[in-house]
Amino acid sequence: MIIDKLYEEVQAKGNVCIGLDTHLDYIPEDIKLKYIDIDEIIFRFNKKIIDCTEDITAIYKLQIAYYEAYGIKGLIAYKKTLEYLRSLKSLTIGDIKRGDIQSTADMYAKGHFEGDFEVDFITLNPYMGFDSITPYFKYLDKGNKGIFVLLRTSNPGAKDIEYLDVNGEKLYYHIGNKLEELGTKYMGESGYSLIGGVVGGTHTDEAIEIRERYKNMYFLIPGYGAQGAKGQDVNLYLNNGNGGIVNSSRGIITAYKKHEDGIENFEKYTREAVLSMREDIGYEE
Repeated sequence: MIIDKLYEEVQAKGNVCIGLDTHLDYIPEDIKLKYIDIDEIIFRFNKKIIDCTEDITAIYKLQIAYYEAYGIKGLIAYKKTLEYLRSLKSLTIGDIKRGDIQSTADMYAKGHFEGDFEVDFITLNPYMGFDSITPYFKYLDKGNKGIFVLLRTSNPGAKDIEYLDVNGEKLYYHIGNKLEELGTKYMGESGYSLIGGVVGGTHTDEAIEIRERYKNMYFLIPGYGAQGAKGQDVNLYLNNGNGGIVNSSRGIITAYKKHEDGIENFEKYTREAVLSMREDIGYEE
């Protein structure tokens, strides 16, 4: 199962998930001058990051909005990046956060689990109801695809809906309970399900309870670095160093900008950012 491969990648390489949320402002001028088309500029920047981190990175997450914003060329860059990662046998998350009626969800599933935009995992939004998630399960049945469903997110506005009281418990616990129930059908040998949850690293108050309550749920943990979460915060969601991947985007892909010689030593500073993050989380080789 794909969740077992993720578990093994984390064991071997650490918990870092690099967010390739690529904005043109992040890209060094030498790449912009060398290539003309936006798709090639973005892809070459992504490739540069991948090439110097692939051996120490468990998985890469592409937030599709950063590619949609540049139109067709941006989506071509998204496709090229995914194809390159696939050629390296690296795991991928399409951060698409879809949530819609069944007929539409069927097409979203086809669009991101097959074809040009195929990835190993996608993110989903459950707040339209669980029938917006179940259409993806036919791909989970094969064992080679997985989902990360929004549970308790890292943004300040999470409390507007996710924290609402429902029969004496926060709404996100009702979501988590249902996901845990659905996930029993998709258990891997690692003890984790193909149905994972997105839990924000910036809110640590309930972290221990969430980890304890959802023992078989693998977590995608955003919020590290630029959003304020530290290694000791996100570590609360892990289980003996596994059970979760921690996403960082700007902190890694713009690490070179913090140094005067950053462009000349791009690979060095990008790699150092990943190694520093791994150490901060507590990964031990």
